[in-house]
Amino acid sequence: MRKLIVYLETTLFNFYVDEDRGFAHDSTISFFNEVATGKYEAYTSAVVIEELAKAPPEKYEKMSNLIQQYSISILALNDEADRLADVYVTEGIIPSKYRIDGLHIALATVNELDIIISMNFEHIVKRKTKLLTGTINTLNGYRAIEIFNPMEVIENEND
Repeated sequence: MRKLIVYLETTLFNFYVDEDRGFAHDSTISFFNEVATGKYEAYTSAVVIEELAKAPPEKYEKMSNLIQQYSISILALNDEADRLADVYVTEGIIPSKYRIDGLHIALATVNELDIIISMNFEHIVKRKTKLLTGTINTLNGYRAIEIFNPMEVIENEND
């Protein structure tokens, strides 16, 4: 089976360092552990780095260190992703105020990644977002991208 290529959205880094998130923190740690074993080829983006930089310095350092620690590659923002994010906003899939969430989906799409992993249940890990971005992607010559939270992809010990 081919190794899945995954995009790690900003919330994963937050949930990793925020130990008060309970099972969500635990599943995020489990997901990163699977990245460490080589189960996934992991990517994030310059957009994520910009969002992480808004955190307090100590938290930013912890989150940004995860990128090197887990050998996560960084995708650059490009015009193609920028345009596709605008389509998501224009079509009412992503609110204009949260266009950056559309950029995450667009970057993973135009770079032909397999899955987005996110804990953003407001604008990314939603049925509407999954269905409609898939439609828009197809209409624009891309394939639909799968969107999951870490709990949906990590292996149980009994699997």
